[in-house]
Amino acid sequence: MPTYEYKCDECGHLFEQFQSIMAKPLRKCPKCGKPALKRLIGTGAGLIFKGSGFYTTDYRSESYKQGAKSEAPAKPTEKKDTAAASAPKKETAGEQKGKANPPKTGKK
Repeated sequence: MPTYEYKCDECGHLFEQFQSIMAKPLRKCPKCGKPALKRLIGTGAGLIFKGSGFYTTDYRSESYKQGAKSEAPAKPTEKKDTAAASAPKKETAGEQKGKANPPKTGKK
């Protein structure tokens, strides 16, 4: 059920009323008692999806996303380690399998 905003044209009383969509708009002001109430057009509440598969970040504005990108820490630049480049490369187990090994016999 929505919350409606009302304003009295006579006394200026402003209030909210929680009522059904099917309910008729109020007419009598609770403060002054005169039939001068007007239902205002409200902004409504934000729509929130709950449950698995919905994330609060799914509906971020583009300006928020751009601001988040600019505040993100810069990625470190890649530095080549000259000592590692000149060191001999170690062979991995997969590379060692590719080499010719003497055939094994069933004898120990």
